[in-house]
Amino acid sequence: MSKVLIIGAGGVGRVVASKCADNPDVFSEILLASRTKAKCDVIAKEVGKGRIQTAQLDADNVAETVALIKSFQPELVINVALPYQDLPIMDACLETGVNYLDTANYEPKDEAKFEYSWQWAYHDRFKEKGIMAVLGCGFDPGVTSIYTAYAAKHHFDEMHYLDIVDCNGGDHGKAFATNFNPEINIREITQNGRYWENGQWVETKPFEIKQALTYPNIGPRNSYVLYHEELESLTKNYPSLKRARFWMTFGDEYLTHLRVIQNIGMSRIDPVKYKGVDVIPLEFLKAVLPNPGDLGENYTGETSIGCRIKGIKDGQEKTYYVWNNCPHQQAYEETGTQGVSYTTGVPAMLGAMMVLTGKWKGEGVFNVEEFDPDPFMERIGEFGLPWQEEINGDLEV
Repeated sequence: MSKVLIIGAGGVGRVVASKCADNPDVFSEILLASRTKAKCDVIAKEVGKGRIQTAQLDADNVAETVALIKSFQPELVINVALPYQDLPIMDACLETGVNYLDTANYEPKDEAKFEYSWQWAYHDRFKEKGIMAVLGCGFDPGVTSIYTAYAAKHHFDEMHYLDIVDCNGGDHGKAFATNFNPEINIREITQNGRYWENGQWVETKPFEIKQALTYPNIGPRNSYVLYHEELESLTKNYPSLKRARFWMTFGDEYLTHLRVIQNIGMSRIDPVKYKGVDVIPLEFLKAVLPNPGDLGENYTGETSIGCRIKGIKDGQEKTYYVWNNCPHQQAYEETGTQGVSYTTGVPAMLGAMMVLTGKWKGEGVFNVEEFDPDPFMERIGEFGLPWQEEINGDLEV
């Protein structure tokens, strides 16, 4: 049994806290911390089963995080705060000698840039300290990376083509809303896309590559090639890949709203002067858009996320598709959140469980595909995200 500190009280933090509270045999004590303690208190009351303590924390402040870690003495910090805060939290874990796990890679606040280089640079220091950092243990990145590792272990001698496909086939009834933090979401999807092909990155304009893909139980949806961080680690760890792409679905109405937001300058991340005060347009937009954590009650439909892989097994060409479908209403009934928060929070809890029970071991900084996928795959279904697979079907890509 182990103490765990969860940093972040959004929709994902709510799911992680709820799932940790469900498993007292592993998570003996839970502390949930956020900039706004009142949000933690609500989560503790509604899904904490009387097992969650709360605290106020500015995770940008390393000294403050160090003090909280020293006071509570967790074995692991689960970071589900903003990606801007990854490095300060990792610094605090280094100083206190505590293991670290997150769901999304670091990005600087003043630039929409996503890469693992900043966090990978911590490897030697974590190794010297005798602790581990687990990067990207949400769904994508996270489960998709573990799906890939599972495929490499059990289904292929060489993987050549990887397409990660992410469909939200749900309807929240809002004219425009994002399914996770609007600031992060809009920064991600409005930058140029990238995919890996023949040993190099190929850059694309946003939404330049489009194809209708068919998703189980949902049907055909327009899907677009974006850049997503797991491509960086997967192409590094599986050098046989000739091409690796990430696809995400967007409806026409969503894209129309997004174009308007960009055209009128509301997606800008640089400050503008308004009545003598510096205002960042995207941060202001975030404040007026619906809170993703409040979308769950009326959300219908489901998500479908998986990996479509082509390669060689025993000298023969083989295809493999592995995926999960998560109904929004099912997620809401269990945790009070919609499916996108649920599919990120459940793997974060299970990854923490893998670390605390010794199924995943190491000293240094690791992406999840570097661990044995089997114990994770064996248990992810029982925690609410069962997976399905299809061998030698039509991958469409």
